[in-house]
Amino acid sequence: MANILGEPLHFPTSGRTAKNRFLKAALSERLTQWDRLKPSCNGVPTERLINTYDKWGHGGWGIILTGNTIVDANHLESAGNMIIEKSVDSPWRREAFKKLASAAKSDGALVIVQLSHGGRQTPIAINEHPFSASDVRLTEGIMGANFGQPIPLTTEQIKTEVVEKFAYAAKFCADVGFDGVELHAAHGYLLSQFLSPTTNKRTDEYGGSVENRMRIITEIYEAIRKLVPKDFVIGIKLNSVEFQKDGLNTPDAAAISVGFEKLGFDFIELSGGTYERFEWRHLRESTVRREAYFIEFSETIVKNLHKIIVYLTGGFRTTKGMCDAIEKGVTNGIGIGRPSTQEPDLAAKLTQGKTTAAVKTLLSPDDFTLALGACQTQMGEMGNEPFSGDVCKGIMDLSDKQTVEKYIAELTKYMQYWDECMKKGEPISGICEF
Repeated sequence: MANILGEPLHFPTSGRTAKNRFLKAALSERLTQWDRLKPSCNGVPTERLINTYDKWGHGGWGIILTGNTIVDANHLESAGNMIIEKSVDSPWRREAFKKLASAAKSDGALVIVQLSHGGRQTPIAINEHPFSASDVRLTEGIMGANFGQPIPLTTEQIKTEVVEKFAYAAKFCADVGFDGVELHAAHGYLLSQFLSPTTNKRTDEYGGSVENRMRIITEIYEAIRKLVPKDFVIGIKLNSVEFQKDGLNTPDAAAISVGFEKLGFDFIELSGGTYERFEWRHLRESTVRREAYFIEFSETIVKNLHKIIVYLTGGFRTTKGMCDAIEKGVTNGIGIGRPSTQEPDLAAKLTQGKTTAAVKTLLSPDDFTLALGACQTQMGEMGNEPFSGDVCKGIMDLSDKQTVEKYIAELTKYMQYWDECMKKGEPISGICEF
C-alpha cells in the first residue's frame, strides 16, 4: 500500500511535480522575531525556524507548506508569524526567507508558502478594529483570545489592502526561491470571511452569490499569475464545511471548488471548521474507521473536479486509511499536520515502508489547547539544533506517559502567561519551552 503514497503528483497549471502524495500541512510556528517597538524586524525567519524547516526538508515530504505567513503586519494571526509585506521588505528579510526555502528543499520537496490575512481573527492586542468582509464580530476564540469590532473593507480597500498585498507577497516568494504559494481561505481567516455567509453580509459585487463571494480570490489569483513565472505553483486551502449556523456548507464548497479549478489553481487542500467551532476530531464512528475528519464532505466536493489536485488534511494516521481514501477517489494527496512535529520524517517512513502508522500520542483528541501547545513546543525543539542526521533528535515523545504529564504541568504554567498578557492587552508571542 505504501507504494501508492510514494507516487508523484503533477500540477496542471504550473506543470510542476511533487515527488509523492504527502503534504506537510501548515502549522503556526510562532518562532519569528517579535517586538512591538521594532515593526521592521517582526516576522523575519530566525535561525531556529530555519533549522525547523531543515528537519522537515530531510523528512521525505512531497510538499512542505509553511505556517500562516501574513501579508499585512497589522492583521496577524499571532505575534511570531512570518510576515511578507512591502512596508517591511528589506534585503535582510529576503535573505532570511531564502535560507528557509533552501533548507526546506534539502531532499527535493516543493516548498509552498501559505499566505494569509487574519481579518477579524486578528487578536485585539494587535488590532482593535481589523478589516473583514463585514462588521460581524468574533465573540469567542481559541484559548480565550479576544477580538475587536471589524471594519468592512470598501471596494477600493479590497484592491489596495488585500489583492495587492497578496500579489506582492507571492512575487516576493517567487523571487526568494519558493516553489509556490497557498492562499489560506479556510479556518475563518479573511478570505474565508468573504466565502462564508456567516461573515459576508455584503450587498455589492463581493457578497451574495457564490460567484460574488469568491470574487476577491479570483482577483488575487489573477493578480498573482501576472507577476510570477509560469511554473510557480498556486494552491488554495478551503473549508469543506464550517459546522455552524449559516456557515459555508458542503454544496457551496463544492461549487467554489469547481470555480477554483476553472481559474487554474494547481491544488486545493480541504479542511474544516472556524474559531467558533474547530472540528479537528471525529464526529461519527464512520469517520473514526476512515480516519480523515472531513472525508465525507470531501466525497461530495471531488465528484465534479477533474484536473485540480486535491489534498485532504486532518485525521490521517495509518497507511491503510490514507491508501483507502486515495483508492476510493476521495483525495489525491494526504495532508499531515500535528504528527509531522512528533516525526518530521513521517513521510519518508511511510513511503519507504519503515512504519505503517504515525506514533500514537497520549494527548486527548478533544483538548485543542494541549494539542496546539505541544505541536508548537515540538517545532521549537526541532529548531534548537541544526540538522545532523537525526530529524527527531531532541523532540519530546508524546507517546510517553511521564513526558506528557510533565509537559501538561509546564503548559499549565505557560497558560498563566497567556492570561496575564490578555489582562494587560498585550500581544501573546513565543511558545511553551520544555
